[in-house]
Amino acid sequence: MLRPWNAQLWLEHTPGRSLHARLVNQIVRDIQAGRLLPGSSMPGSRALASQLGVNRKTVQLVYEELEAQGWLYSQPRRGTFVAAVLPEHGLSEQDQALVLDNSRKGRPARGLVTRASHGAQHTEVGHRHTNDGTPDVRLLPFEPLSRAYRRALLRAIRQNYLDYGDPRGTPELRQAILGMLAMDRFMPVVPEEICVVRGSQMGIFLSARALDPAKGVIVVEALCYPPARAAFASTGFEVVACPIDEHGLDTTALERLLSRYPVAAVFTTPHHQYPTTVTLSMERRLALLQLSRQHRFAVIEDDYDHEFHYESRPIPPLASLPGSENVIHIGSLSKVFAPGLRLGYLVADSAFVDRVAEEILLVDRQGNAVTELALADLMESGEVRKHIRKARRQYRQRRDCAAEGLTRQFGEQIAFALPAGGMALWVNVGSLVTSTAIPRLQAAGFHAAAGADGMVHIRFGFGALSEAEISQAIGALAREIT
Repeated sequence: MLRPWNAQLWLEHTPGRSLHARLVNQIVRDIQAGRLLPGSSMPGSRALASQLGVNRKTVQLVYEELEAQGWLYSQPRRGTFVAAVLPEHGLSEQDQALVLDNSRKGRPARGLVTRASHGAQHTEVGHRHTNDGTPDVRLLPFEPLSRAYRRALLRAIRQNYLDYGDPRGTPELRQAILGMLAMDRFMPVVPEEICVVRGSQMGIFLSARALDPAKGVIVVEALCYPPARAAFASTGFEVVACPIDEHGLDTTALERLLSRYPVAAVFTTPHHQYPTTVTLSMERRLALLQLSRQHRFAVIEDDYDHEFHYESRPIPPLASLPGSENVIHIGSLSKVFAPGLRLGYLVADSAFVDRVAEEILLVDRQGNAVTELALADLMESGEVRKHIRKARRQYRQRRDCAAEGLTRQFGEQIAFALPAGGMALWVNVGSLVTSTAIPRLQAAGFHAAAGADGMVHIRFGFGALSEAEISQAIGALAREIT
């Protein structure tokens, strides 16, 4: 069996009267310290004896003793491994205290000073994950994806793609995205106007970095994607909320804000507003673009789930409409496949893309060429379009299942509008709970917030759930609010 690394042992300062005792003590120390992790493989007796310059029989006897004590275990023809369950009764009092003391976990080291938090809601780090509309990775086309990765790796090696490249992304993926935008989104762009990023959140943050806080505030929708708001605040912008209603961003209210504030940019999720799922009407899209030209502010369009529209053809993106020269269009391929692939794109004027590329050079240098080549391969071969069609049918069925299940469980005690697309429902549960229940619902794994009407709403994600799992989630919700 090939091992990724061979564990190195150092006996120079290890206590013990004999070489045997010193080796036993050092291995136990390394296990207690977490250097040798449970399940990790130990060097073979011959290799370790050669490394330490000792007799192989000494190493074999040490391994046998540690197996008897419960620190190691062996498997025929495979080797010796650190035990999954360690003999804590054999630890010293000092080491017992280290094992049992959890108070130090997660604290920054002394001297590491962090900047103040801007109120980001960290739903994935240190908190229970909330499914508020994520894709189902079980729907991934694993076989085509694995073949594409193999071809991409070979190509990357042969054509030197594993060296430093263009911070805007590989030409192949940018060209594939260009084709998709032109054919599916009505967006005639050139490669110089496209920048590949590690998901839409990175695109939002880079847009904020490239804009100038001295030019004015960032206007966001009153109910807004929290990490986006945090990204703007972290880059020095004052963030101002604009009201929304059943038609999306209220452009009349935006005009009033423009009379009070200098505005650098407006951030919007027009396709399916986050979290309410409403679609920005064409009338308001045109009004927003007109205001952008008149007042010279940027429009940051987060088009995070354009592919998943069920009832009819989606309204074209802001970036495809006349007068969209100030639009920064951000899209995500992570929603198409899986969040873990970390691929998105930013489309804007080439000068703005160059400015974004300068920011990428400071933190990322370049992306993942192998993944980018693999996705470009799948896009060009038609596999991505095929997968989208399949996933769209599945997500529509799950949307209908979630809507029927919620209605069956709660009847007229709740209210929601069936969204035309996306992977979540925005459910008004205000007749069942008050705003004091929001923290409890969030702790239980539900995205809960007060809606524009002041009533408590749940963003019920159905995308990553099978029909059986949707029923279980509805049951869990019922236990929390009834």
